[in-house]
Amino acid sequence: QVQLVESGGGLVQAGDSLRLSCAASGRTFGSYAMGWFRQAPGKERQFVAVVSWSGGNTYAVSVKGRFTISRDNAKNTVDLQMNSLKPEDTAVYYCAAGRYAIPVRTAYDYWGQGTQVTVSS
Repeated sequence: QVQLVESGGGLVQAGDSLRLSCAASGRTFGSYAMGWFRQAPGKERQFVAVVSWSGGNTYAVSVKGRFTISRDNAKNTVDLQMNSLKPEDTAVYYCAAGRYAIPVRTAYDYWGQGTQVTVSS
């Protein structure tokens, strides 16, 4: 069982940066792939980025080059550094844990409650 709690969301202007953090409970954190997904109003939850247990990462095309995912297995945390934010990045951002580092929502077993990111133009 893994419990996830996100933090760091907020209201920023286009071009600004924001760092999201996800704190995980459970002694098996290091064995999970950790992902970030986002959901805008009226849209499906979509993949943003994932980092495998060994540190390899994958990004959605829309955020590649602007977002960076990282994990600290000693602290049981995974962060998402978001730079050059755009209004279309506005969404609720969710942290998720799963067995495989793939960009498929249904592959993730555990989810946080989400944190709101709003980017104004």
